[in-house]
Amino acid sequence: METSDSGILKTKQHFEILDGLRGVAALAVVTFHFMEIVFSDYSKNFIGHGFLAVDFFFCLSGFVIAYAYDDRVEKIGILEFFKSRLIRLHPLVIFGSVLGLLAFLFDPFGGHLELYSTGKIILIFVLSVLLIPFPVVADRAFNQFSFNAPAWSLFWEYVANVFYALVLCRVRKSFLIVLTIISAGFIFYVTHRSGNLMGGWGKGNFWDGCARVSYSFLAGMLVYRFNLIIKNKLGFIGLSVLLVLAFLMPFSNKWNWLSEPLVVILYFPLLVALGAGAALTPGLKKGCVLSGKLSYPLYMTHYAVMWMFGNYLASHKPGTGQLTLIIITGLIVLPAFAYLVMVLYDQPVRNYLNRKRQKG
Repeated sequence: METSDSGILKTKQHFEILDGLRGVAALAVVTFHFMEIVFSDYSKNFIGHGFLAVDFFFCLSGFVIAYAYDDRVEKIGILEFFKSRLIRLHPLVIFGSVLGLLAFLFDPFGGHLELYSTGKIILIFVLSVLLIPFPVVADRAFNQFSFNAPAWSLFWEYVANVFYALVLCRVRKSFLIVLTIISAGFIFYVTHRSGNLMGGWGKGNFWDGCARVSYSFLAGMLVYRFNLIIKNKLGFIGLSVLLVLAFLMPFSNKWNWLSEPLVVILYFPLLVALGAGAALTPGLKKGCVLSGKLSYPLYMTHYAVMWMFGNYLASHKPGTGQLTLIIITGLIVLPAFAYLVMVLYDQPVRNYLNRKRQKG
């Protein structure tokens, strides 16, 4: 997910358009999660490929991590790299787990709290905070993280970061190409077997997440390592349209095995290359920066509402007009809530931890 580190990047060029695109992708994920609850048939979902935003996040992560750390890991050391990543990512892992626990305990619209002992609930929560997959809650579709479903991608983000620090930051370009080609084969294997690239989140598709992060993270690194930055005048608006088109691509059980790998393998790395080389209108700079900052808090805090929305839909069966109003309201309130979380919790906690780290 969001991987830029302001303390590391402040001496380097900042790619504000990529920040902006990260925010667009995060909003697409939230929209997709609302719509997949309404339409279990993804072919009826106008944003049926919104889940591919995660693959775009992974590709961005590979690019940004390589850009920020390729020439610094040796200087700062692996331990400091891990500290940077933990401080950047983990406060919201904890916050999202707390929100998920509260939604589980106090959902006014349903759920099956009586099926789970206090000890089991505590165990699920602790493992969620520690980012250890534990798919045991049946009425939550055996998600890897029952209290905050999107955390599955953060698990693989951590795995990619560890592998980067221990191996990838040192490998030659030729070896990186080989790994990327192998990972592309892994992507095609997953889509051939499952029919789509939607996996990674649940009990039966854990390793699909490995395929998704492996290719996209490596592809993002390749864009940086080979300087595949394409100068262009598409701007933030033009690139946002191109990104959203991938999510609006029709969901076809017949062709997903081909269309989804092509988007992930070719289209998203191209968008990262274009985003890094696009000229940004000065008036949009602040908006892009804010969009990037909001993307990770939004991604990690929205799903508690999704569980309650799903239970409300099942118990109250609202009409189309009411559903539309709820979803539009949610798409306004959830980013606003994410902003408050960022300002009142995430940034202060990270600033405190960074100060303690510097004193240490």
